[in-house]
Parts: sequence; structure tokens; C-alpha cells
Amino acid sequence: MPAPLLTVQSSPDLPTHADVVVIGGGIVGVSAAWFLARRGVHVALVEKGRIGAEQSSRNWGWCRQQNRDARELPMATKSLQLWEEMQAEIGESLGFSRCGLLYLSDDDAEIARWAAWRDMAADYGVTTHILGAREATERGHTTAKPWRGGVFSPSDGVADPARATPVIARDVMHRGGSVHQFCAARGLELEAGRVSAVVTESGRIRTSQVVLAGGAWASSFCRQLGVRFPQSSVRSSALSLMPGVDGLPDALHTSQVSITRRGDGGYNLAVSGLANVDPTPQQFRFAHHFLPMLAKRWRLLSPGNLEGWGWGHESRRRWQLDQPTPMEAARILDPWPSRQALREILARARRLLPALGSVGVQAEWAGYIDSTPDGVPVIDKSETLPGFVLAAGFSGHGFGIGPGAGHLVADLVTGATPALEYQQYALARLGSGAWGKVSEF
Repeated sequence: MPAPLLTVQSSPDLPTHADVVVIGGGIVGVSAAWFLARRGVHVALVEKGRIGAEQSSRNWGWCRQQNRDARELPMATKSLQLWEEMQAEIGESLGFSRCGLLYLSDDDAEIARWAAWRDMAADYGVTTHILGAREATERGHTTAKPWRGGVFSPSDGVADPARATPVIARDVMHRGGSVHQFCAARGLELEAGRVSAVVTESGRIRTSQVVLAGGAWASSFCRQLGVRFPQSSVRSSALSLMPGVDGLPDALHTSQVSITRRGDGGYNLAVSGLANVDPTPQQFRFAHHFLPMLAKRWRLLSPGNLEGWGWGHESRRRWQLDQPTPMEAARILDPWPSRQALREILARARRLLPALGSVGVQAEWAGYIDSTPDGVPVIDKSETLPGFVLAAGFSGHGFGIGPGAGHLVADLVTGATPALEYQQYALARLGSGAWGKVSEF
């Protein structure tokens, strides 16, 4: 079952020319298109399926600074500011609010790590309150148990995964851009070694600038260009409960379960890091890159099935521009959730929060969370392929930092002075020669 998602009507006609073409209609691609259109750039966004239908609507909805990698922290802070500005400027709710995020724990080592993070983040102007046992228990009173400690990050918040990306996409069109759903980009055409066009299943768009924000599909697309982008994904399951319970925290994380209040008054439930590893050709290709990450997370990962192989998003296949691609065979990655994981998530939530005991399940879904080996995205301009920008590998963090990533992409494409440092997002950090020798189509 797909996660709930607002529907967007596509632009009527595919343009023959555009200043910039954005490939991928998730939060990062749509945000990039929005900031480009806001600057008066003629932008066309192409999406093989529906806007926001993959991980951008299947996540928790958290927009956080708390516990971010130091390399992502400035982008997280910038994104919170941009969430507010975009919501105000668009004039329609994205479901964004700085409700604060509450973390509770009985693990002294975990609490100590949070305190150390607080000390680091203070240098970036981030406010985090470390909670002692009494205050943690008071803030977590709906759990009906005492806690050893916790964290409250008051400036963090949530946005609505069901509507944020589609609402931003609609505003791209209001600003003169175009949005094309069920229009897969098959590849690029080059002239004199530079981007000259994007070839889609519906026709060619002449352009000198392309942004690839393809989520879990990005590495396979890069492979067509001769670009080596180490990326792998896991299948994460989640569910939502019907409205009917008041008084719970808007956003609560514990090692047992995490909950997020939805716009309709229900709650999303998930367990951080709990996922299935579905083997794919690409996983075998990049296995040695991901062994350190798997070693750290093995307690929460379970063997999956061959569903990931069948979807084709991590295929090593080469495709032709005049033939259907795997993206046209699998418009929307909508894998089956793990029944075992769903039972475990629901049982944990009802044990921790007795008020949820009689509330019915509203929806269940799964999604493929794409990741880089170090858990930090790639946002980079290609030197070997002028006019090509890669923005992918957001490692489960893309929704919250999507606006900041989109703003940075717009800076890179237009030649503006970037509002954020971005050297830490370079593709080359994942292996020498990653950009490789770009192939001519």
C-alpha cells in the first residue's frame, strides 16, 4: 500500500527547450526546481512516476538538526529556515512547524553521546536541552514509565510528507516552470562534451544544465554516463494509526519506537534503523564500500527477498535511449512492507504508549532508503561533464534537508555564491576517479 500522498496535475506540454532540466520529483528535485523558478530560470522537472511518491512521502516527516552529522548540520539549520520561508511564500501549508523533537533513553552511553553532540552543535548556534531523569520522565509522562534522561531540541520540527513535495511542485508551475509526471528521463545527449539535451520517453528537451535528483535510481542512471556513484538501499517498513488520541508528543524518538503526529491527527510509527536488505546487482558491485556501515547496523538489519532485484532500481543493465528503461517498468518503488517488522513496530508502540492500544491502523507501507557509504549525500558538479549536477544519496535524511539541498543546487547551477559550504558533499570522496570518463550517447 502506498503512503498517503496529495495528487499533482502535470503541465500540459513537454517543452522543447529549458534553461535547466531537473530529473526526479522527490523533495530534493522539487526544491531545486522551486529555487530555480524563483530566480526566473526556465526549469522543467521530469519524473518517471508521481511527484513525491517514493521516499519523499514514506519518511517520518522530521526536519531536524539534532544528532545530524557535522557535515550536514549547517544544511539542516538552513533547511529549517527555508521550510518556514517556503511555506510563507507559497501561501499553502507544507505541514511544517517547529514543534520540537523529544528523545528519551535509559542508556547512559546514549545520553552521553547526545550531550557530546550538544557541545559540538553549540558552535553552530544550535540549542539542545539535555534532560535529567526527572524532566525526561515528566516530558515522557504518556509513556507511563520513568526515564534515565533525554534530549529536547526546541527549534526542530516536522513537515507533512503527504503534501509538502506536491505543494512545492504546484508552486513551481505557478512560477513559470513545468512539471511532467510519468515522463522518465532515459539519458543525456552531449555536444562537444557538454550536456545538450535530456532524452525522455515523451521527447527531447534541449538544455545546457541538468540536475539528477533520482533518489534510489541515481546510481543506475549515473552508470549510463560512465559515472561511478557508490549507492545502496535498504527496505524500511512503517505504518500510520487513525486519529483519536490526543496529548502525545508531536515527535518522539526512543530506541524502541519513534512516533510522529500527522496532519490529520493520526500518528506515523517506525523503528529507527529497522530494515530489510534486499540483494541487488548493485549491492554486490559496491558491497566492499558498505561493509563498515553494515557492521555498525547489523542488529537492526534483516535479510530481505528478491523484490529489490525485480524492481530494477539497482540494476547494472545498460539501456538505450530509444527503448523503454527499467524506470518505465517500475514507475514508483512501492515494495511490500515486512509483516514481521510491522507487527514489531505496532507492538512496541502500544507497549510504550498505552493510549495507542485501541487505535486502528490507517495505512502500512515500505520504501527503499538509498544511502552512500558514509551516510552523507552527494551534491556536486561534474568537471568531466559540464552542465551536470548530481544530488543524491541522502541516506534517509533527504526530506528534512531537502530545501537546503535544493537551494544549494540552485546556487551551483546558476553560478551564485553558495549559501553553504559543499566540499564535504563531493562525489570524489567516495573513490578516486568517480566521475570517470563520461560516455557520449
